[in-house]
Amino acid sequence: ASGQIFLTTVERRSVMKKILIALGTLMAFSALFAFNWPQNEILSDSFYSYFGQLRGGTTGTSLIFSESKNVKAAEDGRILAIISEHDEDELFESTLGNAAILAHKDSLITVYANLDSEKLPELYKMSVVKSGTSFGTTGTSSWQEGEGCLEFQVLDTKERTYVNPRILMPRIGKELPLTIKNVVAVSKKGVSYDLGTIKSMPSGVYMLYREKQDIAMPYKTIVYYNGAVAEALTYDTLSESNGRICVSGKKNYDVSVMYPNNEQQFLGEVTFTKGKAQVTVVASDILGKEKQIVYTMDVR
Repeated sequence: ASGQIFLTTVERRSVMKKILIALGTLMAFSALFAFNWPQNEILSDSFYSYFGQLRGGTTGTSLIFSESKNVKAAEDGRILAIISEHDEDELFESTLGNAAILAHKDSLITVYANLDSEKLPELYKMSVVKSGTSFGTTGTSSWQEGEGCLEFQVLDTKERTYVNPRILMPRIGKELPLTIKNVVAVSKKGVSYDLGTIKSMPSGVYMLYREKQDIAMPYKTIVYYNGAVAEALTYDTLSESNGRICVSGKKNYDVSVMYPNNEQQFLGEVTFTKGKAQVTVVASDILGKEKQIVYTMDVR
């Protein structure tokens, strides 16, 4: 899975062992907790890949920065592990590349991956770091197709979820514009209806999809059916179910539902009942700016 932050089985066991030894007792999650940016001069519209996007065949759990820059600790913390892309005690090279893993208060862990190796000797000697502590520059050590960008991940060990780093950091600049195009409703039998052109369709349960954007990523999508909320997906956290990363809505939706192909992104599961129907799709960015489109049809 190119560019995706995940560990091989060997890495996962090794790192989790270090984490369990070092973690100890941490405080409960607080919505007031906030990080600083792990790189300077970052604008909201300048990421290579966003949290929750399709990456390497799975739903991305990290925020990928767009430029090779200096990396620093986002908050005070304790070093749980330093991973080298060529650790002698590992059977496989690290998919994280060179990485630092920190524990913070409120049960949170941050991962700084794809680091250059120059700073590693100093990091191995550290145990406690302050916010702003330098981790050196980014490199090309992880599986990122040669991209020299920071992979930044936040985990909540208490809730056992991946956290969207952007909800914990100051919001600077503007967002890339969102679009809602080519919305289709797919029946349980696999029949697809283009909501932009159809005037009548059978009743039943449908999966709604929009055209996936190349870079821009909504923070929240809501589908209304005749004025009532039929589905709401918020990309603030991601959970793991049966070994697969899931977005939570009415159900847990894994990548096979969220991204059935490279062109579509899931909006929600909606029950169409007989009569006049109005379907409203709303996509909003993390700053609250909304894009909306309304469809009407007869359901028979």
